[in-house]
Amino acid sequence: QVQLVESGGGLVQPGGSLRLSCAASGMIFSIDSMGWYRQAPRKQQELVAAITSGHSINYAGSVKGRFTISSDDAKNTVYLQMNSLKPEDTAVYYCNADINDKVKWGQGTQVTVSS
Repeated sequence: QVQLVESGGGLVQPGGSLRLSCAASGMIFSIDSMGWYRQAPRKQQELVAAITSGHSINYAGSVKGRFTISSDDAKNTVYLQMNSLKPEDTAVYYCNADINDKVKWGQGTQVTVSS
């Protein structure tokens, strides 16, 4: 069974930084992409950033220049470095991955940006 385990969420002041991690474990034969989605209260879930196995990267326009996605292929781990955080970044962040031709989701980690 493949699992995604996230870590790194928390409470941070506006302008602060957080780093999220998502590690995939289990019987993994291939990972085509990994990424992050978020869902804020009363809003639709949205893609934040994604990285493919070829290291092509896609960002939501609202986070470009502030967030950086990266991956460690040897560790089957994806990271999201979030800088210059704003209150509107407050959401539950979900790790997403295409592993063994199946879409997997993490349990979610809360990010709260507030003074």
